[in-house]
Amino acid sequence: MNALRKLIASESGGGILMMLAGALALILANSPLQDAYGVFFGMEMQVRVHELNVQKPLLLWINDGLMAIFFFTVGLELKREVLGGELSSPRKIALPAFAALGGMVVPALVYSALNQGDAFAMRGWAIPTATDIAFALGVITLLGRNVPTTLKLFLVTLAIVDDIGAIIIIAMFYTADIAPLSLAIAGACCVVLLALNRAGVRTAAPYLLVGLVMWLSVLKSGVHATLAGVLLAMFIPHQGEGEHSLLRSMEHGLHGTVSYAILPLFALANCGVGVLGMGSEALLHPVPLGVALGLLIGKPVGVLLFSGIAIALGIARLPERSNTLMFVGVACLTGIGFTMSLFIGSLAFDTGALGSGVDERLGILLGSFASALLGVVLLRAGIRQQGLPAAAGSAD
Repeated sequence: MNALRKLIASESGGGILMMLAGALALILANSPLQDAYGVFFGMEMQVRVHELNVQKPLLLWINDGLMAIFFFTVGLELKREVLGGELSSPRKIALPAFAALGGMVVPALVYSALNQGDAFAMRGWAIPTATDIAFALGVITLLGRNVPTTLKLFLVTLAIVDDIGAIIIIAMFYTADIAPLSLAIAGACCVVLLALNRAGVRTAAPYLLVGLVMWLSVLKSGVHATLAGVLLAMFIPHQGEGEHSLLRSMEHGLHGTVSYAILPLFALANCGVGVLGMGSEALLHPVPLGVALGLLIGKPVGVLLFSGIAIALGIARLPERSNTLMFVGVACLTGIGFTMSLFIGSLAFDTGALGSGVDERLGILLGSFASALLGVVLLRAGIRQQGLPAAAGSAD
């Protein structure tokens, strides 16, 4: 519980910074600097060591490289929560797990209903299934401390389960042609990492060195390179007392970098949607419209429907100190897709691949913004219904 409270404090500030970075990207992409913005993130960067050569535009160094560190941090959080946190007990996980499942299934159905029959557009079915934990917590903190901690913990746990779903989706549905040799090398790295873990190695350097080799192998294998971060995290030792655990110390050491540097940089690189001159047809195109409606309608409907099923079955109940309006408000906040939606969108479509003036990122940004606004309105109404001020007040 204390670990999740610390996570909330860390993620919320990073979420606010990420909002600002996303806003800056939109400004740059719709200003006289738009060409410079595109050229900068399209700039080719090369790392070459003898026969090993990795050459990518800066955008892909961020999306394939820095985001692998983000996924590594996600993997560390998942392992910690499964071994001794909110994901370790069926009683604790029941409500957010059901809610997360509904929050993935229904948005995918909404998107698919609007894009059925178009095989290319259907590549984006998973875009509205994601929840951005940092962004959502950044929004919820704007309402002050009268939002019950139990609701925040529900949102965090739901987002963690959501991340597991996103990792599975990326591995299963967004993998290119497989290179067997590279994949075999990545598998050998997993064996070495397991041996290090079983041998009781408790220093970070050997794991990170093998992890780097694994990342390069996965990068060349056809499986998305960021999954190497999740795999590496699974082998980091959790044994130890409190903060002396290698897993805990690495997680805490990376959180600031991820929340305040990597994710804002990702937002700056990926949110630059040129909207000047766009007509209504750009939003009404089935892809961005499916994404927007999937986030704004599909996510909360799925969360509420599956939560209701769990409560009706008697295996879960509403978070303590909350009311129905508050819970519906938090369900709306799960429609803030942002980071993971943008990431899946980058795997599903190349920029401009949908045609002139059509961009799936427009649906992500509009759906996420509308979800945030609706969630805030409902949460404020729920707080007032409890007889509490809708801004900062007494602690929980």
